[in-house]
Amino acid sequence: MSNRPTRNPGRACQNRHFPDRIPAMSHFLFLNASTREPGHIGNTETLARRAAAVLPAATKQTWCKLADLELPPFVDLRHTAGTYPMPMADAKSMLDATLAATDLVFVSPVYWFSVPSPLKTYLDHWSAWLRVPGLDFKERMAGKRLWVIATSGNREKAQPMLDSYRLCAEFLGMQWQEPLWGKGGVPGAVQEDADALRAADRYFAGRSA
Repeated sequence: MSNRPTRNPGRACQNRHFPDRIPAMSHFLFLNASTREPGHIGNTETLARRAAAVLPAATKQTWCKLADLELPPFVDLRHTAGTYPMPMADAKSMLDATLAATDLVFVSPVYWFSVPSPLKTYLDHWSAWLRVPGLDFKERMAGKRLWVIATSGNREKAQPMLDSYRLCAEFLGMQWQEPLWGKGGVPGAVQEDADALRAADRYFAGRSA
């Protein structure tokens, strides 16, 4: 997938490729919700990449920066048409990536005590995908693991956002994993958070089978 997944593969969503002789144990989809300008890696992505570094070599990783995708605003047809057509373009690429993953990882800084807008738009589309005839989105999401890696200035004030993600997981029957949180704010702040770095080094340990 890509900055425009159907047109230019390999930019917004990047895969780690492995030799055919190595079977993938799991497929981790990292959904980066940062809106930092291109070329700048934020604290949350820094912490997530550190955590991902300990995944076994056979674990497939797909990284998507949601802000680089053209996801249309969600239009609520739930109580009018009641159903949705199969999505197209970037929305279809994200649907496919979501269903292909065994593990979803929300790489989510806290913006105004809440969910970053690129990730909120993606989650809103879950409401549409639940109503695509024959897709069975809820059934296919059940059992997947949902992880959250977050940074902010204050752990307590991140809790409302984390609770929102947990409720999403529970609604779809996903396996909620305890979040990984680190100190955010100015670029590089998380590098000074020794507790978060130690937690990142063991966050996915033993959980990729």
